[in-house]
Amino acid sequence: MPEPLIVAKNLEIYYNYGKSNEYYALKKVNVEIYPQEYILFFGPSGCGKSTMLYCILGALPYTFGEFYIGGQDPYKLSPKELVKFQQKTVGIIYQQFNLIPSLNVLDNVALPQIFMGVPLDQRKKRALELLERFGIAEQAKKLPTMLSGGQQQRVAICRALVNNPDILLADEPVGNLDEASAKKVMETLSEINEKEKKTIILVSHDPRYLAFAHRVYFMRDGWVEREFINPEKKQIKPIERGASLVSETEKLARIYPYASPEELKVKSIVNYLTQDLTFEQIERLEKLVRLVIERKMSTQMLFDFLVSPFEKGGVEIGQARAQEMIQKLNDVLEESVEVKRFRRKLEEEELDETKRHVKRLRMAILDQYQGQVRPVQVKRLEEAIEDRLAGYINKDEFFKKLDLPIEKGGAGFKRNTAKKFTVYLEKLIAQGL
Repeated sequence: MPEPLIVAKNLEIYYNYGKSNEYYALKKVNVEIYPQEYILFFGPSGCGKSTMLYCILGALPYTFGEFYIGGQDPYKLSPKELVKFQQKTVGIIYQQFNLIPSLNVLDNVALPQIFMGVPLDQRKKRALELLERFGIAEQAKKLPTMLSGGQQQRVAICRALVNNPDILLADEPVGNLDEASAKKVMETLSEINEKEKKTIILVSHDPRYLAFAHRVYFMRDGWVEREFINPEKKQIKPIERGASLVSETEKLARIYPYASPEELKVKSIVNYLTQDLTFEQIERLEKLVRLVIERKMSTQMLFDFLVSPFEKGGVEIGQARAQEMIQKLNDVLEESVEVKRFRRKLEEEELDETKRHVKRLRMAILDQYQGQVRPVQVKRLEEAIEDRLAGYINKDEFFKKLDLPIEKGGAGFKRNTAKKFTVYLEKLIAQGL
């Protein structure tokens, strides 16, 4: 089993600690990054993602907690040892390129090796190899200002790799580039990760780049709010049973990357409750449902708001529709408790208990069905529920298991019924995680 390359335990970083203007930049951060992973720290400006990056670089000491790279704490090294660590272990590229304007491209790339004591001919050979590798060797004798932004950033990547570090840090590396240049740089970083097996740690606020990473740490106000495991990438970090489960809230996170987990749960359930309200009605309904989920409003109060006129703060829907919504909301919140219990028992490996929770969920799902169910269908529905909750299959695969004929190993439900069951279970999962 691989060991993590970078470990942060309850990591905290304060600016002006102990003073009247004390401010925390990181709070109780727990992170494990494995060799050859592509990791993204994602979030809005001021969330702490760059602070985390510069701590990994060895340039920003932490205040509390534990921090290790390759099994050692770089901040316990002597100043001379820390410099050697930075030279050999970590390379970094910046949003602003930070190339020296008076040096040509070749000398900019070779510069870090001067401080390593590498002879001139070896420095230039290594720099030229990298420039050729990234398709900009013909620019070697030009000054940086003569290059496009995308070309300058590729020069910066070459410079970051010249000492062959294990870790490449990238601080908003495409923030100043046009779309075509940004695409080229992001593809270059992926290639470095996949072909040269470098550990890439990217900082970005742009949701377009979420799909590049093996895992994403969503950050807000100095905290790691949640970790997203990319199901489209083969994982390097050992993944516990069920951790790879991609719920509807994770899919919504790609659409609303700055929404909190609570906000995503609200959006999931509101999507289930209504398909035909106006945007203004949906927006108001989201606020009301959130109060119910947080136990700050009773369902009776919610009903009153649902049927009240819009101009008086209500949603303005009919009583029958409101009652139907209340019933659906209650059902989802009630049965989602079984998902929570299943996940907890799964982690504790109490198999008999997990079977009981699966049975409860199966009954909740079949309560939505008016027809008769054969024993083999019950058995295969339970198997599919257990596989979905454990993260062994995704939403589409769950649907296919229900839709597939019995003689082919499926549960043999009609397509519309399989779709209805799938949607309902996803709502329970979204609320239960």
